[in-house]
This record gives sequence, structure tokens and C-alpha cells, in this order.
Amino acid sequence: MMRVKLIFGILILISFTHAADIIISPNQIVTYNQTIVSSQETFELGFFSPRNSVNHYVGIWYKKISTRTIVWVANRNTPLTDASVELTLTVQGVLTIRNTTTGIVIWSSTNSSTTSVKNPVGQLLDTGNFIIYEQGNQEDPIWQSFDFMTDTLLPGMKQGWNLITGTENHFTSWKSDDDPASGEFSYGVDARGYPQLIQTKGQEIMYRVGPWNGLRFSGVSNLRPNRFYNFTFVVNKKESYYQYYLLDTSVIMRLVLQPSGTLERLLWMDSKQEWSLYLLRQNDLCDKYAQCGPFGKCNIDESPICECLKGFEPVSPDQWKITDWSQGCRRTIPLECDPSEGFNKYSNLKLPDTRGSWHNHTMTLVECEKMCKSNCSCTAYTNSNISGSGSGCLLWFGSLIDIKMVDENGDNLYVRMPYSELDSTRSSRAPRRVRVIVPAAFVVLVILVSIYIFCRFNTRKQLQEVKPGNKFGHVPETGSADKEIELPLFGLSTILKATNNFSMNNKLGEGGFGPVYKGVLKDGKEIAVKRLAKTSTQGLHEFTNEITSISKLQHRNLVKLMGCCIERKEVMLIYEYMPNKGLDSFIFDKTQSKLLDWHARYHIIIGIARGLLYLHQDSRLRIIHRDLKVSNILLDKDMNPKISDFGTARTFGGNQIEAKTKKVVGTYGYMAPEYAGGGIFSIKSDIYSFGVLVLEIVCGEKNRGFVHKENCNNLIGHAWELHNKGRPLQLVAKCLGESVNVTQVLRSIHVGLLCVQRHPQDRPTMTSIIMMLESEGPLPSPKEPAFYVGESKLDTTLSLSSDEISSKNELSITMLNGR
Repeated sequence: MMRVKLIFGILILISFTHAADIIISPNQIVTYNQTIVSSQETFELGFFSPRNSVNHYVGIWYKKISTRTIVWVANRNTPLTDASVELTLTVQGVLTIRNTTTGIVIWSSTNSSTTSVKNPVGQLLDTGNFIIYEQGNQEDPIWQSFDFMTDTLLPGMKQGWNLITGTENHFTSWKSDDDPASGEFSYGVDARGYPQLIQTKGQEIMYRVGPWNGLRFSGVSNLRPNRFYNFTFVVNKKESYYQYYLLDTSVIMRLVLQPSGTLERLLWMDSKQEWSLYLLRQNDLCDKYAQCGPFGKCNIDESPICECLKGFEPVSPDQWKITDWSQGCRRTIPLECDPSEGFNKYSNLKLPDTRGSWHNHTMTLVECEKMCKSNCSCTAYTNSNISGSGSGCLLWFGSLIDIKMVDENGDNLYVRMPYSELDSTRSSRAPRRVRVIVPAAFVVLVILVSIYIFCRFNTRKQLQEVKPGNKFGHVPETGSADKEIELPLFGLSTILKATNNFSMNNKLGEGGFGPVYKGVLKDGKEIAVKRLAKTSTQGLHEFTNEITSISKLQHRNLVKLMGCCIERKEVMLIYEYMPNKGLDSFIFDKTQSKLLDWHARYHIIIGIARGLLYLHQDSRLRIIHRDLKVSNILLDKDMNPKISDFGTARTFGGNQIEAKTKKVVGTYGYMAPEYAGGGIFSIKSDIYSFGVLVLEIVCGEKNRGFVHKENCNNLIGHAWELHNKGRPLQLVAKCLGESVNVTQVLRSIHVGLLCVQRHPQDRPTMTSIIMMLESEGPLPSPKEPAFYVGESKLDTTLSLSSDEISSKNELSITMLNGR
């Protein structure tokens, strides 16, 4: 009897609407016919039933509005079927909805693992936010309804991401006017790249407002300062969110996503006792996401509405003519990462989709241009903030999607173009630059002839010994005919003494070129001697290729070629000795792998990346390695990685970006699909090999040697599956233990998957890779990789049934016939 009286008293207290700051304490109960009211009677919380519905829900609505308007629903996806229910705040600070007949909890504000708090209380604020907090600490709620919005964005709500906790807050439409269950339309902040607001229907993007430019959203030019409300978009390291708040507290306003997908800003008109439409999101054909496809621009005032950007043409002219623009546009003249490339300026645009973009808030526009131009994958840039004189940097990589012409309040975009397509070139009618470049093929031809003649001369004369330090040949290089390859010649007797007559005790391993021996010169310097075997299918071509590829290269992450020996019938290359041998001897060995903790592996990944960057971009000629694999990464005494074995490398001239060969060389498991299947190679085929290498370093397993017991995936497929399931850390080698830096590991796996994407144009450059590995910014989402082998997804580009052709130590080249 005493308990009944106590509960009755509490309910009277809760429903007493004129009391200041109604506070709910633990174990207090609100029944079906009772409500909780905010102190100024602005909002009310309780049980309700939508019209034409027999289900019951707990929600929050406006107290003073004649038309009941629900702004939040607790159990939207778990409706109540009868009124035998109660709302309770537990001693753990959890708000629960319980069926009083069965005792089953229908809904709770947090899960059962929530820890106990001292003196929890609940309160409905006049903002419409119901908060639970420790008494006396209202500014730091344990839980609040604003963090779990339904279909309505109220003033003060944060729509976006808490980057510290990793939680996201978006609103989702009702299923229908009579059913508050989650509908098919959602509206929220996409944080993949520079954050932006997008509306989705299921998994499909329907509409994108464009990135925040410091004043407004790029694609919503009519979103301007007004007398009713102000708005902001915050992007920093801790959070990323959109928020608006009222300038006049007497105004009642809400932003709601209707079941039809319409986004409406509504204003309550007290004189008419109805909601009035204050602002409706513009909705024309150009608002449809990616209406004109990649590099297409949509203009609702033109007919047809889609056109390609200048310097671009339709991918499918026939489809374009019948207004099917989905395939978009492609460049008339491909980019070649040439220094003469520049940027064309476009004005009054809704900026392209920023998923996968990169941003920096402190850079100037000039610095932004330099950053974009220095990265071959960068296709466009602009200021991230146009307020004042402009500031910040926003970079795009790959295709530009969902560009729309807007009014005079649109943004500027600077699109990368070849020199011949620059507006400045056209306007001044300046002639195209005449660039005299000696073709790389001619340089290589001269080198081959020089070395071949030298080899014949030495064989005929049967030289006994040539002292170290002699210069090997005069070889012209691009733009110069009087520079020489400074490569010492070693006499045969010197090598015999150094290797103890090629003793088996000195043998380090054997590859396609031949055996490799350790040697020690008279001065005590250790060397590695690669000796051409009589049975080798390789010979002069690979020998000269290695000399011409790396004799002039100087980089701490490339193995140093010290000289060569051509005497009698011997052909040998002499390298600096790497005491820790190949990387494969560590990561694929159960005992040795424990010696490489994560710090050492990450150091190796970065070192390999820097070596590749030098080959692809900073060396005299662009060099494609074509056989990058773990066994071709040698380790010095300090475990610094050095890329080795350039026998199959190819050099490219200034503007050359890819080539095709009838003879495919390399190692299965590391070969890109376009190279393995069609003989086409470029820097992007090296990028693919680097991606495989990174995943192997993280996992400690060979890509070709790994077969998942459940889905038959190779290592790439396994990494892709774990990435899609949000469990990438399961890929990490167990021997790494507590040495793992989670951030570095996750970025390494993500970058590895970006590198092994099926299509070469989707793979990043080494510049981008290093920036992604060493920065903290968002990363683009990888697409499905090539050679993704599983039970239901088999890449038939190349048969993978044949065994990997390689020697045990894989110190040299593997050669395969093209298919």
C-alpha cells in the first residue's frame, strides 16, 4: 500500500507542468497515460500512437502546438502492441520501456553493459533534448536523445561525426506517415574524404549538397543568412557536423526528411495553426547524383543539360546523343604528369564529390596548386574556404563526379589539363612547345651496342685481369653525349680470390640469372657477386639492362651496383653485400619473423615506397622495375630495405606512361592483371606489386601460398573480405603482438588494397601512397581488387592454377611466356 501511494505521488509530480526543471530519479515510473514536460512547456515526452495505427511508441513532441508533431521516437523499430507498458529510469542511468505483463524490456537507451553511475537523473529540456546525467553535472550527459535523431533535425542538434568516439548521427525518414519505423531515405555527413552532406536511398546516393566552403554548401546557393536562424559546418580533428540554431527563440522551426525523401524546412505559423514550408531543397534534373557521369557538367538552363568539361569528350558518343550520360566523359588528350601541364579554371560550380579527396585548412591557393601539380594522381584543386580572400586546400584524385552549374555564388574549380588544352595557351594563341627529347629506346640501343662491342673485345683478347676503377664505356644519356657510366670493371682473378673460387660455402642463393656468392675484397669490403649461369635463359640483354638501369641511380633504398666483370666466358655483376639477405628470409620464416616487430616492418614499407618513388619520378629516366617482390627487397645491417634485381626493368622517356611487351617477365602473385594477361606495363603495374608486398609484410604470408580454409581466397581476397567486414586487424601476423601501432597497420592495409585495385587508373601513385601512409587524413575507399579468388568471385583474367615459378631464395628474375 505504501509503494502504491509513493508511485501515485511521483506520477503527480511528473505531470505537474508548472513546476520548474522537472527531474526524474531512478526507479520512477511513467505509465501509458502520463507524460514528462519541459520546464517552459515547450516539449512533452510520453507514449503515443500515430494516426491510423494500433501500435504504441515513446516519443517527444511540441507541447504548445495544436497539431501533435513528433520530433523524436525512442522505439521506432520495436513498436508496442498494447498499453501495458511503463517508462523507467534505472539506477544505472538507463531509460527503459518495459512490458508490465511479461517484464520484458522492449527498448533501452543503452545496452546492458553500461556501468553504474552515481545519482543519475533524467530531464526533458526546452530544446527537445532528453538527457540523462549525474546529478550536478548536466553539462556532461551520460546519454541524450539528440545523439539518436529520427527524422527531424531540431535547432542545436549536431548532424555528423564524433571522430573521437567514432559515432555518427544522421536522420532517417519514417517508413510512412503512420509508421515511424526507419524508412529508405537517410540524410547525413559522409566523412570519406572532405566531409559533405549526402542523401541516400538505401545504399544509393540520391543527392549531394556539395562540400562546405566556409560560407555555405557548394551546391546550395540559396542557403543564405536570414533573420530566423543561423547555421554552421564544423570540420576539425575531433568532430565533423552540421548544426543550425534559432536567432529568435519565439520561432518554432524544424528540418524534416519526409517518407517521400523530400527534405523540408518548416516554420510554425501560429496565426494559421499549421506548418508552413520555409525552404524546400531544390530538386531539378541536375540534382540527381552523377547525372552527367565522370567529368560531365550539368546545367539546368541548357538543353541538353549535360556537357563534357573542356578538353573532354563523351565516352560513348552514341549513348550521349540519346541523353544517356551515365558513362560520362574522358580526356581528349591523356595526362602524362608532364611539367608543362597546368589548370583550367571553372567558376560558379557545385564542387565535385569529395569522397576520397584530401584537405588542409592552412594552405594558400598557390601552395594548393603546387601540391596538386606535384602529385600525378591529382586532377583538380580549389580553396576549401572561400570566405575573405580564400584559404585552405581541397584536392581531388581520379574522376570528377557530380558537377553542377549554379548561380553567381558558385565555387571555383581548377582542373588539371595537358599544356595544349590550357585556356591560357588558347587565348594567347601561343604555339605548342617543341620539346626535343632523345627517345629512351635510342639511348638503350646505344648502350647495348657499346656493351656488346666491349664484351666481344674482352672475350677476344682474353684479358686476365682489369683493375677496379676503370671506367666502363662512354654512354650518351638524354640531352648529353659526353657523360659516362662510371662503373668499375673487376678482373676475374679478383673475383675468384674474393669468393674463394666460387666456393659453395660462399654461395648465398640462386635465381634465374645464376648463382649469387659472397665475396671479400683485399681491403676487407664485402661484396655480392651475381654470376651468369651457363644454363641460364638470361644473358646479355638482362646484364646490360641492369647496368643501364641502375648504374647512375643513387638512393638509400636501392641496392648499389659496384661494378661488373666481363672476362673469358664469365659475365658477372658485383653489388654491395647485404648481411641480412632478403626480406623473405624474415617475414616468411616462423622463427625469423619474430625478429621483425611492427616498427621495423613499417620502416621497411616506407623505405620501399621511397625507393619506388625515386624510380618512378625522381630518377633521370622513369624506371619500371617489373619484378618487385619480397625476395627482391634486401636488408642491410641496420634493416634498411634496398630494392634489388633490375634485370627486367624498363626505362621510359619523358612523356611515356606505359608500354606493351610480347614477353611477360615477373613473378606470379605480384604481377598486375593488365601485365600478366596483356603484357601492358606501367608505373601502375609496379604499384600493384607494391600493394601485394605491403599485405605480405603485414600478414607474414605469401599471396600465392595463402589459401583461406573457408572461402578459398588468396591473401588479397582475404584482406578484401576482412576490410569489407570491418575486421582488417585480423590480417595482422600474430607474431607482432603488442608492437602493433593500430593506426599505422590500418593505413598500411588500406593503402595495400588501393594499390591492388583491378584497374590501373584506380591505383594511386607513389607520391600519393607516401602521403597517405605518413598523414592522418581520410583515405579513399578501395574498389574490388584484381585476382580476387574465392568460391563465388573468380577473376578469370589469368589462370592461377600454375605454380609460382621461382627459386627458393628468389634472388633473381623469373621469366614467363606471354599468353
